[in-house]
Amino acid sequence: MTVLTTAAAAAVALTSQAANAAPAEKPSKDDVQAKVHKLYEDAGRATDKLNGAEEKQEKLEKEISTIQDNVAKGQEELNELREGIGLAASAQYRSGGIDSSIQLFLSADPDDYLDKAATLDQLTSQQVESLKKIQEKQRTLAQQRQEATEKLEDLAETRETLADKKKEVQGKLAAAQKLLNTLTAEEKAALDEQETRASRDAGDRVELGNEAPASSYGAAALAAADTQVGKPYVSGGSGPNSYDCSGLTQWAYAQAGVSISRTTYTQQNDGTKIGRDQLKLGDMVFFNDLGHVGLYAGNGMVLHAPYPGKVVRYESMSTIGSFQFGVRVVG
Repeated sequence: MTVLTTAAAAAVALTSQAANAAPAEKPSKDDVQAKVHKLYEDAGRATDKLNGAEEKQEKLEKEISTIQDNVAKGQEELNELREGIGLAASAQYRSGGIDSSIQLFLSADPDDYLDKAATLDQLTSQQVESLKKIQEKQRTLAQQRQEATEKLEDLAETRETLADKKKEVQGKLAAAQKLLNTLTAEEKAALDEQETRASRDAGDRVELGNEAPASSYGAAALAAADTQVGKPYVSGGSGPNSYDCSGLTQWAYAQAGVSISRTTYTQQNDGTKIGRDQLKLGDMVFFNDLGHVGLYAGNGMVLHAPYPGKVVRYESMSTIGSFQFGVRVVG
């Protein structure tokens, strides 16, 4: 009874404390905005690494397929060479016996005796040539099989990285959405208005000024990207229906006839780095520790695919984040 009474008293005390405890403070709209932007930046970086892993996976799969085709072709050629030696052995048998060197070949690897001059003396020049071809083909096939094995191991690791990055991106986006769900409808509307004001107010092409393009390629890339305004941001999107930031820049330059890489981490090396005061129309502009990229559109504006829930749009550089550098792409 004493134990039960003590437990009941403790439960009442805990309940009283919980009732008197101050409720968790609801985060302000500005706090939510800052945290969501940070999560989107992190998701953008993870998406870029995801894109890089996907690109590597595709490359490895093509390389492995090519090696396997070469191995299959090489094995056919090796079989034909061996068949030729076998026919020679059969002919010798019918004529009175198999040459000891041919017999040795049929029972063991030719590497054991091809290097011996005494053996070579017993072979015809045609047989020597055939055996040398077999020896070289065997070495080539062994190297190709080893290369395929190494690439298959690399592919397995890349697929693991791919799965991890997908989970990371999904986790960041889910966390951002959870934060946004704490806002009221009025707060969400105010946040949307605040975030799109710069784009709406300065998005008119007339207000972008008459600055010179970086090059004919830069002008063409910017013009191509302009046709995609309003398309949704989707992580991993590379067009033509949706884009992420580096997917848009890659697509835009492809329309200009210039091939650039897929991620911000690699696109930074697809041209010459320049400072903010050197930017011209069509230059790529990088922000937030390579977490974001867009195209310079003049008058301090950037044309870019911002983040989930938004569309391709023009926006002031001052509202995107921390500017790093520009990159001028040439054909």
